[in-house]
Amino acid sequence: MMTGLKTSIWVAAIIRRAEVEGAFAALSQKGDDDAGAVLVKVCTLDGNAVLYRPIRNMDGDRVWLPQGPDNERDIDAAIAKRTKTDPDLWVVEIEDKKGRSFLTEPIEVQ
Repeated sequence: MMTGLKTSIWVAAIIRRAEVEGAFAALSQKGDDDAGAVLVKVCTLDGNAVLYRPIRNMDGDRVWLPQGPDNERDIDAAIAKRTKTDPDLWVVEIEDKKGRSFLTEPIEVQ
């Protein structure tokens, strides 16, 4: 997320970006309005999904680290594990056959 931007505003913006491009997006878990971390799950409607989580790169910039594509149940299990330890966590789910994340920040490829 951008520095200084409330999480609630950032989440509303990514949901709006997805909807404008013809994808379905929804908030599946609401966290802290001001500073909660966000996970973005992208379902490709074929039983698979990719989970994006924010990390800091070597330069200290926020980037997104993808997990997957994996079976959607495995992605859901990873989200459930994370939500048990972080009550302030936000989870945005996007359904898009093209697998677009609609993230504007860089995505780190491993």
